[in-house]
Amino acid sequence: MEASTTCASCDCDGISSCSNCGGIDIICPSCGLRFLSSDALIQHFNTDGVQCISSLEEDFGIPTAEETNVTGQYDGRSDLFGKGETLLERLQTHEHERRRKHLIYYPFADEGKWELAKFLALNLNKTQVSQFLKLRWFDTRAKPSFGTVDQLFGWLGSLPAGPQWQSTKINISGYETTEDARLIWRDGLEVVKDLFSNPMFAKYMTYSPHEVRCGEEREYSEFFTGTCAFAIQAQLPVGSTIVPIILASDKTPVTRQTGGLEMHPVFLTIGNIQSDIRMQATSHTWHCIAFIPSPEFNIHADFQTILLARVFHWSLDVVTASLKVAAKDGTALVDPCGNVRNCYTPLAHPWDLVAFQKVTKSLKLLGVHQPFWHNWMFGDPSYFLNGEILHSGHKFFFNHVLGWCKVAAGSSILDTRFSSLHQRVSFRHFSSGVSRRLQMTGRDHRDIQRSIVPILDGAGTVTDGFIRAVRGLVEFIYRAQDPVHTDSSIAAMQQALADFHSTKQSILDLRARKGSSGVIDHFRIPKLELMLSFWRQIKANGTLMQYSAEVPERLLITHCKTTFQRTSHNTRTYTDQVVEILNREETIRLFDLYLILRQAEHSAIENAIDSEEEEVTTMDPALEFIRVVAPEKESTFRGPRPFRNHFENPNGFISNLGDVALHITVKPDHKALSVVEMQALYQLPDLPTVLSYYIQGSLAHRWDGQVSTWNKFRIQLRSSFRARFVEKSQVVQVYPPSEEHPFGYCDAVLLRRPGNVHICGMSLITSSSIFYS
Repeated sequence: MEASTTCASCDCDGISSCSNCGGIDIICPSCGLRFLSSDALIQHFNTDGVQCISSLEEDFGIPTAEETNVTGQYDGRSDLFGKGETLLERLQTHEHERRRKHLIYYPFADEGKWELAKFLALNLNKTQVSQFLKLRWFDTRAKPSFGTVDQLFGWLGSLPAGPQWQSTKINISGYETTEDARLIWRDGLEVVKDLFSNPMFAKYMTYSPHEVRCGEEREYSEFFTGTCAFAIQAQLPVGSTIVPIILASDKTPVTRQTGGLEMHPVFLTIGNIQSDIRMQATSHTWHCIAFIPSPEFNIHADFQTILLARVFHWSLDVVTASLKVAAKDGTALVDPCGNVRNCYTPLAHPWDLVAFQKVTKSLKLLGVHQPFWHNWMFGDPSYFLNGEILHSGHKFFFNHVLGWCKVAAGSSILDTRFSSLHQRVSFRHFSSGVSRRLQMTGRDHRDIQRSIVPILDGAGTVTDGFIRAVRGLVEFIYRAQDPVHTDSSIAAMQQALADFHSTKQSILDLRARKGSSGVIDHFRIPKLELMLSFWRQIKANGTLMQYSAEVPERLLITHCKTTFQRTSHNTRTYTDQVVEILNREETIRLFDLYLILRQAEHSAIENAIDSEEEEVTTMDPALEFIRVVAPEKESTFRGPRPFRNHFENPNGFISNLGDVALHITVKPDHKALSVVEMQALYQLPDLPTVLSYYIQGSLAHRWDGQVSTWNKFRIQLRSSFRARFVEKSQVVQVYPPSEEHPFGYCDAVLLRRPGNVHICGMSLITSSSIFYS
């Protein structure tokens, strides 16, 4: 439909100088009529604009189904309100853009100078950069175009800037700190605008609540598939867009020296970005928005915790203030394609500390009377404080379940059994056991959970009831990690937890639950109680894996410490130095993106936004975007490489159903073996008979051809939940017998029988060899 320029109020042509209406602000995205306010537009939709809504609904189609029995329905709708400045257009309004039309790296002479400047700024402190530029090595060689460190930092400061960092002094009335405490932060809404408009995420954005069904069952995966998104959308003006705010924080030391500084880095991302993209620490979807200090107060130690908690919530209140306004009143945001959307950003005074502490302790409260979410619209902590798999699942298992197993089975028996397990490629092997390990990664937790149930069989005083209780919890944690849930998978998760509760008395009977004071005769464990809320949270907010703390904890290591280590450690100017370094890092990140967008053809950017690969093998949108718009930059991109898709290998082996791919190397480990030689190598007495029958279909004649064999191969599957996604391949070992391994070294493989997708239709086999005739 061609847009009209007619004003719905007075039939003027929409000019801002109209004496009747004074100008027009909002355009109906369907019929093109212009309105003075959003209320007038909504009234139009509710009265004579029914056809407009119908035509708009046609533009927002049902998502492509990956399987024939998967359907989607968009009940909510995110309308478009004209065009706005794209990220590139916004960057091109910079004062030096006219110079960059001729020299794109301005003020740097070329790409090499820019790369050198970037390396120095991101890896060295100011003193070290100055020392580098003064090396006598430059006496006989050309110096960079920037001669001093001040000139370098000045040039970097003249580049287009992103959301700016700043510092604010923390002042808790009536209580002094031993040292000045300053909050280092930037505006949360400005960071959201940057994320929301980034073209790298265009293919991975969702704007409307939608219901997905697999057959008759509803699926819960992304935030927008949960009931909470529908409930929020129903309370917003027609055509509004939800921008869910996801925050993560944990205390970490940011300096290495004795008495190092500890802070709470706060990370932000938005729920519009696809969860499997968000859950990659290198995908640039998480932005740091604050460093909250942990100051020491001149007060009795009993009150430190209360004041530190108040500092934390006060700081978050400052950082998220603009987000709260947007959650209540809405704000105009430009999406990656340049469309303007009306967006809402849900999150999900007693100073007498002595008396206040007594009251809060009696109520088992921390003592924060104004948590940062108290005035955040839709900020219900029973919804946005989701169960978290790393701590509520894996660390619960490590701190409690594994401890019960050590007592019941015996630490030495448990260690012996774990150390004697078959070693597989890409899986952790606990050669020294597990009983003396004090810290583990999430990967370690998962690998122990894979083996713990069979390892307990017959160990120490372990009973069948004890094993069933442990198995119930392991099954529950395993199912809670599903990237897609349905009503039946949630019911199976509930049943697993019920199995634990029905058999948990076996753990107490063995006196296996112990604490620092001895045997404990109950299961009053907060994390265990929290598990009862998992299925409600899944239905409300989507799968719990998208809220796992594994990515933020990784970001604490990779994104938070080098900044503070590049300061001069001068306590008087320390905070100012950190702010300057953070702003410089943000400028460099943004200018890199600007260079990619400027150097790419406009059509290439559109292709990167619109194209949809048939099979997904990488979760790094930055790399995929660069591959399309600027392929020559791919080799210099710092990030995870996409894993190989063996389904696309024309020389590979694909199963009849197309859901399994096998891969072998070009060069075999044993070439041109006769059947008799292969029989001797692998010690398979019936090989000639079986091989002849397999190749010829009868035993009338003995097959006497030659074969090549491999000691390992790769097997690759499609995702069980989303067939378009290809999983990473896994190595299967098939080494022949040797002195070190008299019976060979082979991995077990679970095979699915034709026509049966359930576990009862599976067969467990051990690969003895892989060959090609």
